[in-house]
Amino acid sequence: MPTVTMRVFRGDARGGDFKEYKVEASPGMVVLDVIHRIQATQATDLAVRWNCKAGKCGSCSAEIDGKPRLLCMTRMDLFKEGESISVAPIRGFPAIRDLVTDVSYNYVKARQVPPLRIKPPEPDGTYRMMQEDIDRIQEFHKCIECFLCQDVCHVIRDHEENKRAFAGPRFFIKLAGLDMHPLDTVDRTAYVKDAAGVGLCNITKCCTEVCPEHIHITDNGIIPLKERMADEFFDPVVWLLRKFRSKKKQPA
Repeated sequence: MPTVTMRVFRGDARGGDFKEYKVEASPGMVVLDVIHRIQATQATDLAVRWNCKAGKCGSCSAEIDGKPRLLCMTRMDLFKEGESISVAPIRGFPAIRDLVTDVSYNYVKARQVPPLRIKPPEPDGTYRMMQEDIDRIQEFHKCIECFLCQDVCHVIRDHEENKRAFAGPRFFIKLAGLDMHPLDTVDRTAYVKDAAGVGLCNITKCCTEVCPEHIHITDNGIIPLKERMADEFFDPVVWLLRKFRSKKKQPA
């Protein structure tokens, strides 16, 4: 079995540094396997978060050679023989210890999203939807909440002062899926503008590039939200129509 050199971040919120480990790697291994082998043989106190080891739970997010990836879906044969491989925690969130970060920011944002409210059924007691409407939102449900998109988003990563008023790409696709649901009745446009802060996103597509589920976060989720917000709040024709209607409703 070949021996690989792994540079793994060791530390906590107070600071830390990379520590080098030489470990045998068997054919077919992924990076998470190697981290587990280091835990078993050299560093039993190494902290790493994982669950399914199948790319579906999103728990093992990390930065491998500086690129946000899932540990369990990154094969060791991607790397050249003899080169050292660095493994660090995702940098968009506060460190807890070693490869584990505090991602509670995301759960706070999740609780703020106005939930789905379905309209009443048809008179015959059924709901009718077009298949194309369902197909449109299906990809948003593939999200595994690995938060890699949140990690690379510059608004979250580099601007702490904006985080209270910014939901981030993971929740923009959640909002897009709710708003595009053919049976939903909630108008979330004001929330998307003011509380979710979609206007702070400058659509660099970095979130789309790192998504392990290949969700078109920017094109299919964020841009439609931005367009709807712009139509509602910044379109002069819509503003004039709203002004005209409000005057008509005033008592004589």
